[in-house]
Amino acid sequence: MARKIIIIIAAVLSVTGAGTVFYFYRLFSTPVSECDDYRIFITPADTRQSILAGIQASDPDARTKALDYLLKRRDYASHIHTGCYTIQSGATPKQVSNMLLSGAQTPVRITINSTRTVGQMARAMASQIMTDSAQIASRLNDASFLDSLGYTPATVFCMIIPNTYEVYWNISADALISRLVRERDRFWNRERQDKAGSIGLTPQQVTTLASIIEEETAKNDELPIVAGLYMNRLHRNMPLQADPTVVFALGGERPKRVLKVHLEVDSPYNTYRHPGLPPAPIRFVSSRSIDAVLNYSRHNYLYMCAKEDFSGYHNFTSSLSQHNANAARYQRALSKAGIK
Repeated sequence: MARKIIIIIAAVLSVTGAGTVFYFYRLFSTPVSECDDYRIFITPADTRQSILAGIQASDPDARTKALDYLLKRRDYASHIHTGCYTIQSGATPKQVSNMLLSGAQTPVRITINSTRTVGQMARAMASQIMTDSAQIASRLNDASFLDSLGYTPATVFCMIIPNTYEVYWNISADALISRLVRERDRFWNRERQDKAGSIGLTPQQVTTLASIIEEETAKNDELPIVAGLYMNRLHRNMPLQADPTVVFALGGERPKRVLKVHLEVDSPYNTYRHPGLPPAPIRFVSSRSIDAVLNYSRHNYLYMCAKEDFSGYHNFTSSLSQHNANAARYQRALSKAGIK
């Protein structure tokens, strides 16, 4: 009888043991998620629990019990790496824990557009990465740091070429700026440098003129035309008389319209008072505007005035009398529309 009981107990234990092994096998081999791939973003404030909660928030059906066990056992709390991580469909708890513990990030693509100010640029970049905008703005205004890269607070607008770049989400402000400087150097390849030389400008001067034409028109097809107009003025030693440079010289809040009193501002950026190009760009500039200067339209235009149909396009002419007529027509249109 005793022998029979022992056999029964052994059988039960055998079955139970096998069941336990099967349970743990299923637990650790079952994918964390079986939905489409998704990303989680880990900050310095995150903990093991908040990261698991983030996975659960991205996939309510995620199985995190085994992952939690592995992360605790491997002391993940002491080895949390910030960044962007992709939870792949079908990845096992071990694969996910290995990724998180090793800091195997997924790069992100950030799009940098042209902006008018350093503050706007810093905020635009910071909105797409972990780094705070104040950190980026601080470096973009730091004369010593900029000097180490070959720039100044005035020429900082030359330093960044708006584009889409692939970076790590937790990239530091210094690393991001250094990366953008390298991208700028790649942009100004031998072909572009030779084109700049062929039209008698340095890359910085090309960027400066591009910053003006980008403020003058929002129409891409007009950019080369406006660039050609200002090149004609430069060739004739005529003042550029570009309103955007006056607005930049005024600083502070932008006036709705440039008035005669504004044209008297004493600044090297005031192209009504000082001939030639201003000393540096007046904004960050798109590659499209830079290429428009390098490939400017050859024509005889010297004057431009907004079209009276408020389309955003301009009337161009080489005649001052015709320009005055265009300006008068535009003024009448403004008055008729009740625009002051």
